[in-house]
Amino acid sequence: MDRVAVLIPCYNEEQTVAKVVRDARDALPEATVYVYDNNSTDRTAELAREAGAIVRHEYKQGKGNVIRRMFRDIDAECYLMLDGDDTYPLECARELVDRVLEHHADMVVGDRLSSTYFRENKRPFHNFGNSLMRAGINWLFHSDIRDIMTGYRAFSYGFVKTFPVFSQGFEIETEMTIHAVNYNMQVENVVVPFRNRPEGSVSKLNTYSDGIRVIHKMLQLYRNYRPLRFFTGICIALVLVAAVLMAPVVAVYLESGLVPRFPTLIVCGFMVLAGLQAFFAGIILEIMAEKDRRDFEYRLNRVSAEEREKAGERHESGKV
Repeated sequence: MDRVAVLIPCYNEEQTVAKVVRDARDALPEATVYVYDNNSTDRTAELAREAGAIVRHEYKQGKGNVIRRMFRDIDAECYLMLDGDDTYPLECARELVDRVLEHHADMVVGDRLSSTYFRENKRPFHNFGNSLMRAGINWLFHSDIRDIMTGYRAFSYGFVKTFPVFSQGFEIETEMTIHAVNYNMQVENVVVPFRNRPEGSVSKLNTYSDGIRVIHKMLQLYRNYRPLRFFTGICIALVLVAAVLMAPVVAVYLESGLVPRFPTLIVCGFMVLAGLQAFFAGIILEIMAEKDRRDFEYRLNRVSAEEREKAGERHESGKV
């Protein structure tokens, strides 16, 4: 079991990966640096190995798939994850790691948006998308996460080994954030500088298609983790629409005692029934979500005991 593991998912980052590995080794000499190559067609894996990283491969394409493999393979007391594009300076790495090891944080978010991100990033829709996601998730989940989409994070052993990775692509950061918030894990923010990619280095994130996937993932997780609020919203919307459509029918009935638009009356009745059905579905799913949160605490306790056992074995082997 490593004390600190630096995780660098990479896809065609030959221009920057060697520098990122060297910077990580300089900033955290005690850490083991892992580069997971995701079907690169350039010299990413070769250059990372030459720079001193342990290179492994994930052949299923997508950042989420790479992170699933990394979390499954590696045991460490603290995990520091960053991209291989050299946009995250390693000067802040020690602070992120110490928040996990010394302050017992479960996830530490490298907050770019409070520093140089909006000045350095040259893609305005990325800036808008990051701000939108931050506002949306913090509003929906009543949290205070400063940067939802950052790839610069530190994790505890407990977080990594209890986090089920379902996302395959760049929506993985949204999934990690909401997972931590939903299960009341300790999340801390550390302001980190951000620099744009060097010239010739190309981002793999597609503003529109990946943005749509991220928004879909946010709404999907909101439905799964906050079902009563989600389905109550649907109930209210259906009842309000039914009330608006019903108002003219009621007004005519009060004046004449006649109901001239029976189809509207019937549709409105079914909309109200559908709304009530959504509400009661939300109640049932909320009970199931509460049970899942209780079961998660038991799983987290088991994983914590497992971590203490492995850490003890590492210390004993170190003494020998």
